Amino acid sequence: MVPVRRRITTGEPAVTERDNDVVDPLGRLRAPTDPACDVFLTGTVFLDIIFTGLDSAPVRGTESWARGMGSSPGGVANMATALARLGLRTSLAAAFGDDHYGEYCWDALEQGEGIDLSLSRTIAGWHSPVTVSMAYDDERTMISHGHAAPPADVDPGADGGLGADGGLGIAPPVGAPLACPPHSRAAIASLVPGQPEDWVARAARSGARVFADVGWDDTGRWDLAALPDLEHCEAFLPNAAEAMRYTRTDCPRAAARALADKVRYAVVTLGSEGAYAVDGATGETAEVPAIQVAALDPTGAGDVFVAGFVTGTLAGWPLADRLAFAGLTAALSVQEFGGSLSAPTWGEIAAWWQQAQRCDGQDPATLRARYAFLERLLPVPARPWALRRAVPTIGFRPARAS
Repeated sequence: MVPVRRRITTGEPAVTERDNDVVDPLGRLRAPTDPACDVFLTGTVFLDIIFTGLDSAPVRGTESWARGMGSSPGGVANMATALARLGLRTSLAAAFGDDHYGEYCWDALEQGEGIDLSLSRTIAGWHSPVTVSMAYDDERTMISHGHAAPPADVDPGADGGLGADGGLGIAPPVGAPLACPPHSRAAIASLVPGQPEDWVARAARSGARVFADVGWDDTGRWDLAALPDLEHCEAFLPNAAEAMRYTRTDCPRAAARALADKVRYAVVTLGSEGAYAVDGATGETAEVPAIQVAALDPTGAGDVFVAGFVTGTLAGWPLADRLAFAGLTAALSVQEFGGSLSAPTWGEIAAWWQQAQRCDGQDPATLRARYAFLERLLPVPARPWALRRAVPTIGFRPARAS
């Protein structure tokens, strides 16, 4: 039985300027017969607690004070939030704990971001996975804790559902196993070596365009054959280090060209240099430099990049425009703390565009040429720079009458 959910306040409304920011990047493409869901994804939702403003990494045996702190849904919630804020109708299948952390994350995603959680479930007696992230010197250090979510009809018991391997996972949603994803335009998969997911192939067969990223290969094998779901993917978006290891190349651009033999779009992120992409069907290549910003917290920037590329691809933009948009959204995200909280809205993108054209040191002609495609999409910003979307902490109580 799914417990009754109690409302956890996150302070102020979660997207205060959403009514002024509504942009549907697929509006001109939608038809009555289209699937209700634009993007489906699944994974583990963490509660992220982020410390920022640290001068250095914590030193053993000492206490460090951070100048900033925030809390937000993390893990797969970073990607889901980024997609939803860019106007894509997003469906997320995940397990949520029935603790206050789980309630906070559910409310922040469903009520605050408009993400469809109908395939997600609250698991009684299971506590939410938690990650503490410390950001300093453009880097981050993370500590996580959690247990594998048990099947929805199993009592996790006193150990909180710790599996034999102690790994993290999600429970198959009741009535909608992950092997049967909803009909959608696209799906996003996070590939893990040696761990194929049946739902990826099913999504591709149902017509979904599958976009995939990948994490570090702890086995050290770096074998593309260990990623069997890659054959179902339209796009693969590793970072430069991952791409070179998987292709046995010493250049990220050569790696992208090699990966384009496996997928339609091979996109390799180059860190401070930007991103490079190859269209394996046409041979087209594109490279876009990174936007230089003062980074506060890089948490979730890779997820935001993927969300931007997915948005541009579904909207049918040229390859270079997709890369530029993905890089822009990622750059905007690192200027805020937190993973999901930092994902930009269209209002923030519009505010950046107005500000960027007035900044000293910018080349207006080059900037306008690169981002001119945004003009037909951007709303008129209601303020010089966008308002923060929520108070990034848990459980503020309403003020009592004196």
